[in-house]
Amino acid sequence: MKYNSLFKNTLLFVGTYLFSVGIWNCHANITTLSNLFDVSSKVNNHEIKTGADNYAQYLPILKGKKVGVLTNQSGLVNENNSVIHLVDFLVKNKIDVEKIYAPEHGFRGTADAGELIKDGKDSKTRIPIISLYGKNKKPTNEQLKNIDVMFFDLQDVGTRFYTYISSLHYLMEACAENNIEVIVLDRPNPNGATVDGPVLDMQFKSFVGMHPIPVLHGMTIGEYAQMINGEKWLDNGVQCKLQVIPCTNYNKSMLYSLAVKPSPNLPNDQAINLYPSLCFFEGTNVSVGRGTEKQFQIYGSPFMNKIGFSFKPQPNDGAKDPMHNGVKCYGEDLSQINRVEGIQLKWLLNAYLTSAKKEEFFNSFFTNLAGNKKLESQIKQGLTEKQIKDTWISGIEDFKEKRAKYLIYADKN
Repeated sequence: MKYNSLFKNTLLFVGTYLFSVGIWNCHANITTLSNLFDVSSKVNNHEIKTGADNYAQYLPILKGKKVGVLTNQSGLVNENNSVIHLVDFLVKNKIDVEKIYAPEHGFRGTADAGELIKDGKDSKTRIPIISLYGKNKKPTNEQLKNIDVMFFDLQDVGTRFYTYISSLHYLMEACAENNIEVIVLDRPNPNGATVDGPVLDMQFKSFVGMHPIPVLHGMTIGEYAQMINGEKWLDNGVQCKLQVIPCTNYNKSMLYSLAVKPSPNLPNDQAINLYPSLCFFEGTNVSVGRGTEKQFQIYGSPFMNKIGFSFKPQPNDGAKDPMHNGVKCYGEDLSQINRVEGIQLKWLLNAYLTSAKKEEFFNSFFTNLAGNKKLESQIKQGLTEKQIKDTWISGIEDFKEKRAKYLIYADKN
């Protein structure tokens, strides 16, 4: 979408953001210019208010309470057209923030996928930072000590294997066991209302798939929190005291462009749109562009047809040792294709069919990502994309029926 009015509004947002970075430069290492998406790809977000922006609803609740905050670089608040990090905003408003909790990629969102995160302190506020992607992913009783209310504010991308919803699960579970209220500041789902993919077989539960849902669940993270609680997915069926601060002026038919990278290897809207389809490659010998500037917008390997598009992964931010480091990979550039709806299997099928090393194509992680053993078998059998996707239909329909009672926003206008 490229309309003059949208472009002007985006420029205003970016300008305001850059100004605010100058004001709170002690946090410049948390959210930097490199996090911003290409201005020309922006969608009009200015009418939408996130849960964090609706601070009149939550600030009164926090007065006199000791607060914990699970967030990262995506936890931004728009206050009177100035952008400020949530932690700074709470401190500025005299809220007693006791501890910050960091998910995968860390509080600043710069660590590699799967890289263990260490505890530390915020460089500006000196508030302790507790890693929930290090020795433990579920907060311990000691880590929750002296917390009255727990805040959760992470930008999700609506995909089962994106681990922020797994961190949400463990946070809710630990808080339920310690009688701590959880407040989720909701944010739009950039993949909208789309529901697609195989439903997780719970015998293959892992941190990249904890619940019986399709790959694309079509929910915001606030809606998802309500489903975790309502379906009693927490250990022993416990339920936490949960409150969702919703977005306003939002429905899931709206295209929503993120102001910052939700994680190091999702650099723009195109990557976020293609991520549900291309992430399956993370369980194969095919690179998805980690170690390039087109992460999750290209794919290739040294074992595919050595003609056409090629790239050579090199270490960079978020990929210290990328797959096929320094080796020329052959594949396809998807960075300029039109937005796709749902999961596209054609690239995965093409990569397998053209691979010179089919016997080494899949690794054990593929089963975790697919949530079953069936998908790998179907690909090896030579099933078409339609034949494979037809086997997902009944699971998707059952999930949609359960999902309906937890929705906060309309799927369409």
